[in-house]
Amino acid sequence: MRSRYSSSASHFAYSFGPGPLTPAIKAIVVTNVAAFVMTLIVPAITLYLGLRPADIVGRLHVWQPITYMFLHAGIFHILFNMLALWMFGVELERTWGSRFFLEYYFVCGAGAAMTTMVLSFVPGSFGQELYTSLTIGASGAVYGVLLAYAMYFPNRPIYMYFVFPIPAKYFVAIIGAISLLSSMSGPGGGIAHTTHLGGLLAGYLYLKRGRIHVLSQIKYRYVKWRINRVRRRFDVYSGGRGEKDVDRRVH
Repeated sequence: MRSRYSSSASHFAYSFGPGPLTPAIKAIVVTNVAAFVMTLIVPAITLYLGLRPADIVGRLHVWQPITYMFLHAGIFHILFNMLALWMFGVELERTWGSRFFLEYYFVCGAGAAMTTMVLSFVPGSFGQELYTSLTIGASGAVYGVLLAYAMYFPNRPIYMYFVFPIPAKYFVAIIGAISLLSSMSGPGGGIAHTTHLGGLLAGYLYLKRGRIHVLSQIKYRYVKWRINRVRRRFDVYSGGRGEKDVDRRVH
Protein backbone atom coordinates (compact mmCIF):
# COMPACT_ATOMS: atom_id res chain seq x y z
CA MET A 1 0.00 0.00 0.00
CA ARG A 2 1.26 3.44 -0.90
CA SER A 3 0.34 6.82 0.55
CA ARG A 4 -0.03 9.85 -1.69
CA TYR A 5 0.13 13.29 -0.13
CA SER A 6 -2.32 15.81 -1.57
CA SER A 7 -1.93 19.59 -1.83
CA SER A 8 -3.83 20.02 1.40
CA ALA A 9 -1.77 19.24 4.52
CA SER A 10 -4.72 17.54 6.19
CA HIS A 11 -5.59 15.04 3.44
CA PHE A 12 -3.94 11.80 2.37
CA ALA A 13 -4.93 9.47 -0.46
CA TYR A 14 -4.12 5.77 -0.35
CA SER A 15 -3.80 3.40 -3.26
CA PHE A 16 -2.75 -0.22 -3.60
CA GLY A 17 -0.34 -1.20 -6.33
CA PRO A 18 1.26 0.74 -9.18
CA GLY A 19 -1.94 1.73 -10.97
CA PRO A 20 -3.76 0.50 -14.12
CA LEU A 21 -2.34 -2.20 -16.36
CA THR A 22 0.05 -0.89 -18.99
CA PRO A 23 -0.40 -2.09 -22.61
CA ALA A 24 2.27 -4.82 -22.70
CA ILE A 25 1.35 -6.24 -19.30
CA LYS A 26 -2.32 -6.17 -20.20
CA ALA A 27 -1.57 -8.18 -23.35
CA ILE A 28 0.50 -10.69 -21.35
CA VAL A 29 -2.22 -11.11 -18.72
CA VAL A 30 -4.97 -11.57 -21.31
CA THR A 31 -2.90 -14.15 -23.21
CA ASN A 32 -2.11 -16.08 -20.03
CA VAL A 33 -5.74 -16.11 -18.93
CA ALA A 34 -6.88 -17.25 -22.39
CA ALA A 35 -4.27 -20.03 -22.39
CA PHE A 36 -5.31 -21.09 -18.89
CA VAL A 37 -8.96 -21.37 -19.92
CA MET A 38 -7.93 -23.29 -23.04
CA THR A 39 -5.98 -25.84 -20.97
CA LEU A 40 -9.02 -26.35 -18.74
CA ILE A 41 -11.03 -27.26 -21.84
CA VAL A 42 -8.28 -29.29 -23.54
CA PRO A 43 -5.77 -30.47 -20.86
CA ALA A 44 -3.60 -32.25 -23.45
CA ILE A 45 -2.41 -28.84 -24.67
CA THR A 46 -0.23 -28.61 -21.57
CA LEU A 47 1.78 -31.66 -22.63
CA TYR A 48 2.25 -30.22 -26.11
CA LEU A 49 3.15 -26.64 -25.19
CA GLY A 50 4.83 -27.12 -21.80
CA LEU A 51 8.63 -27.21 -21.50
CA ARG A 52 10.03 -30.74 -21.53
CA PRO A 53 13.67 -31.11 -22.64
CA ALA A 54 13.10 -34.71 -23.75
CA ASP A 55 10.43 -33.53 -26.22
CA ILE A 56 12.57 -30.69 -27.54
CA VAL A 57 15.49 -33.05 -28.23
CA GLY A 58 13.55 -36.16 -29.25
CA ARG A 59 10.51 -34.67 -31.00
CA LEU A 60 11.88 -31.25 -32.02
CA HIS A 61 9.19 -29.32 -30.13
CA VAL A 62 11.27 -26.17 -30.51
CA TRP A 63 8.39 -23.83 -29.60
CA GLN A 64 8.24 -25.01 -25.99
CA PRO A 65 10.86 -22.53 -24.57
CA ILE A 66 8.35 -19.79 -25.45
CA THR A 67 4.93 -21.39 -25.10
CA TYR A 68 5.57 -22.88 -21.65
CA MET A 69 5.47 -19.45 -20.02
CA PHE A 70 1.81 -18.97 -20.96
CA LEU A 71 0.61 -22.12 -19.18
CA HIS A 72 -0.18 -22.54 -15.48
CA ALA A 73 -0.97 -25.45 -13.20
CA GLY A 74 -3.86 -23.90 -11.27
CA ILE A 75 -5.76 -20.78 -10.37
CA PHE A 76 -3.35 -19.72 -7.62
CA HIS A 77 -0.35 -20.34 -9.88
CA ILE A 78 -1.58 -17.92 -12.53
CA LEU A 79 -3.02 -15.51 -9.96
CA PHE A 80 0.23 -14.96 -8.09
CA ASN A 81 2.32 -14.75 -11.28
CA MET A 82 0.04 -12.16 -12.86
CA LEU A 83 -0.24 -10.25 -9.59
CA ALA A 84 3.56 -10.04 -9.31
CA LEU A 85 3.83 -9.05 -12.96
CA TRP A 86 1.37 -6.19 -12.40
CA MET A 87 2.89 -4.98 -9.14
CA PHE A 88 6.51 -4.93 -10.34
CA GLY A 89 6.21 -4.70 -14.10
CA VAL A 90 3.96 -1.68 -14.59
CA GLU A 91 6.55 0.83 -13.42
CA LEU A 92 9.24 -0.82 -15.52
CA GLU A 93 7.09 -0.63 -18.63
CA ARG A 94 6.43 3.04 -17.97
CA THR A 95 10.18 3.59 -17.63
CA TRP A 96 11.30 1.49 -20.63
CA GLY A 97 8.34 1.62 -22.96
CA SER A 98 6.17 -1.31 -24.01
CA ARG A 99 8.44 -2.59 -26.77
CA PHE A 100 11.54 -3.06 -24.65
CA PHE A 101 9.53 -4.40 -21.72
CA LEU A 102 8.08 -7.15 -23.93
CA GLU A 103 11.53 -7.88 -25.33
CA TYR A 104 13.00 -8.15 -21.83
CA TYR A 105 10.11 -10.31 -20.61
CA PHE A 106 10.56 -12.86 -23.40
CA VAL A 107 14.33 -12.86 -23.03
CA CYS A 108 13.96 -13.74 -19.33
CA GLY A 109 11.37 -16.43 -20.05
CA ALA A 110 13.38 -17.99 -22.86
CA GLY A 111 16.60 -17.67 -20.85
CA ALA A 112 14.96 -19.49 -17.96
CA ALA A 113 13.92 -22.26 -20.35
CA MET A 114 17.42 -22.57 -21.79
CA THR A 115 18.87 -22.80 -18.27
CA THR A 116 16.55 -25.71 -17.58
CA MET A 117 17.58 -27.30 -20.89
CA VAL A 118 21.30 -26.99 -20.17
CA LEU A 119 21.00 -28.32 -16.62
CA SER A 120 18.91 -31.25 -17.84
CA PHE A 121 22.10 -32.67 -19.37
CA VAL A 122 23.95 -32.69 -16.05
CA PRO A 123 24.91 -36.31 -15.26
CA GLY A 124 23.03 -38.02 -12.45
CA SER A 125 19.51 -38.05 -11.11
CA PHE A 126 19.25 -34.25 -11.01
CA GLY A 127 19.70 -33.84 -14.76
CA GLN A 128 17.68 -36.93 -15.58
CA GLU A 129 14.69 -35.67 -13.62
CA LEU A 130 14.87 -32.26 -15.29
CA TYR A 131 15.18 -33.92 -18.70
CA THR A 132 11.86 -35.71 -18.37
CA SER A 133 9.98 -33.19 -16.20
CA LEU A 134 7.34 -30.81 -17.52
CA THR A 135 7.79 -27.13 -16.65
CA ILE A 136 5.04 -24.56 -17.09
CA GLY A 137 4.40 -21.05 -15.84
CA ALA A 138 5.55 -17.46 -16.23
CA SER A 139 7.66 -17.58 -13.06
CA GLY A 140 11.00 -17.47 -14.89
CA ALA A 141 10.03 -14.30 -16.76
CA VAL A 142 8.45 -12.80 -13.62
CA TYR A 143 11.65 -13.42 -11.65
CA GLY A 144 13.48 -11.47 -14.34
CA VAL A 145 11.00 -8.63 -13.85
CA LEU A 146 11.62 -8.74 -10.10
CA LEU A 147 15.36 -8.49 -10.70
CA ALA A 148 14.95 -5.49 -13.00
CA TYR A 149 12.71 -3.79 -10.44
CA ALA A 150 15.35 -4.30 -7.76
CA MET A 151 18.06 -2.90 -10.03
CA TYR A 152 16.07 0.19 -10.98
CA PHE A 153 14.39 0.78 -7.61
CA PRO A 154 16.71 -0.94 -5.11
CA ASN A 155 15.45 0.79 -1.99
CA ARG A 156 11.73 0.53 -2.65
CA PRO A 157 10.10 -1.32 0.27
CA ILE A 158 8.50 -4.68 -0.51
CA TYR A 159 6.30 -6.29 2.11
CA MET A 160 7.47 -9.88 2.38
CA TYR A 161 4.50 -12.06 3.31
CA PHE A 162 2.57 -8.76 3.34
CA VAL A 163 4.04 -8.05 6.79
CA PHE A 164 7.80 -7.38 6.78
CA PRO A 165 9.00 -4.36 4.74
CA ILE A 166 12.43 -4.89 3.18
CA PRO A 167 14.21 -3.06 0.32
CA ALA A 168 13.63 -4.54 -3.12
CA LYS A 169 17.33 -5.41 -3.58
CA TYR A 170 17.30 -7.60 -0.47
CA PHE A 171 13.97 -9.14 -1.38
CA VAL A 172 15.30 -10.35 -4.74
CA ALA A 173 18.52 -11.57 -3.08
CA ILE A 174 16.45 -13.63 -0.61
CA ILE A 175 14.21 -15.26 -3.20
CA GLY A 176 17.27 -15.92 -5.39
CA ALA A 177 19.03 -17.65 -2.49
CA ILE A 178 15.93 -19.70 -1.73
CA SER A 179 15.69 -20.85 -5.35
CA LEU A 180 19.41 -21.68 -5.44
CA LEU A 181 19.29 -23.77 -2.26
CA SER A 182 16.09 -25.48 -3.40
CA SER A 183 17.54 -26.32 -6.81
CA MET A 184 20.60 -27.86 -5.17
CA SER A 185 18.34 -30.30 -3.35
CA GLY A 186 16.68 -31.36 -6.60
CA PRO A 187 13.97 -30.13 -8.97
CA GLY A 188 11.17 -31.83 -7.10
CA GLY A 189 8.32 -30.35 -5.14
CA GLY A 190 6.45 -29.12 -8.22
CA ILE A 191 8.47 -25.89 -8.33
CA ALA A 192 11.00 -25.31 -11.12
CA HIS A 193 13.66 -23.58 -9.03
CA THR A 194 16.21 -23.88 -11.83
CA THR A 195 13.83 -21.97 -14.09
CA HIS A 196 13.55 -19.21 -11.48
CA LEU A 197 17.33 -18.93 -11.33
CA GLY A 198 17.50 -18.92 -15.11
CA GLY A 199 15.09 -15.99 -15.26
CA LEU A 200 17.19 -14.04 -12.77
CA LEU A 201 20.42 -14.80 -14.62
CA ALA A 202 19.01 -13.99 -18.06
CA GLY A 203 17.58 -10.71 -16.81
CA TYR A 204 20.83 -9.67 -15.17
CA LEU A 205 22.97 -10.48 -18.21
CA TYR A 206 20.55 -8.77 -20.56
CA LEU A 207 20.41 -5.56 -18.55
CA LYS A 208 24.18 -5.49 -18.04
CA ARG A 209 25.36 -6.65 -21.44
CA GLY A 210 22.11 -6.81 -23.36
CA ARG A 211 20.99 -5.69 -26.78
CA ILE A 212 20.69 -2.00 -25.95
CA HIS A 213 24.24 -1.89 -24.60
CA VAL A 214 25.67 -3.81 -27.56
CA LEU A 215 23.84 -1.78 -30.19
CA SER A 216 24.81 1.46 -28.50
CA GLN A 217 28.47 0.45 -28.58
CA ILE A 218 28.22 -0.60 -32.24
CA LYS A 219 26.52 2.64 -33.19
CA TYR A 220 29.07 4.70 -31.23
CA ARG A 221 32.05 2.94 -32.84
CA TYR A 222 30.51 3.23 -36.32
CA VAL A 223 29.92 6.98 -35.95
CA LYS A 224 33.44 7.42 -34.56
CA TRP A 225 34.86 5.47 -37.51
CA ARG A 226 32.94 7.64 -39.98
CA ILE A 227 34.19 10.82 -38.33
CA ASN A 228 37.79 9.63 -38.36
CA ARG A 229 37.45 8.59 -42.00
CA VAL A 230 36.13 12.04 -42.95
CA ARG A 231 38.99 13.67 -41.04
CA ARG A 232 41.52 11.61 -42.97
CA ARG A 233 39.96 12.43 -46.33
CA PHE A 234 39.56 16.13 -45.70
CA ASP A 235 41.56 18.72 -43.86
CA VAL A 236 39.33 19.07 -40.84
CA TYR A 237 40.39 21.06 -37.78
CA SER A 238 38.52 20.97 -34.52
CA GLY A 239 38.37 23.75 -31.98
CA GLY A 240 38.23 27.51 -32.37
CA ARG A 241 39.78 29.72 -34.99
CA GLY A 242 42.97 31.48 -33.99
CA GLU A 243 45.12 34.07 -35.65
CA LYS A 244 47.16 31.43 -37.51
CA ASP A 245 44.02 29.76 -38.86
CA VAL A 246 43.04 32.54 -41.29
CA ASP A 247 43.98 30.59 -44.40
CA ARG A 248 42.59 27.24 -43.22
CA ARG A 249 39.46 25.78 -44.80
CA VAL A 250 37.13 23.42 -43.04
CA HIS A 251 35.35 20.93 -45.32
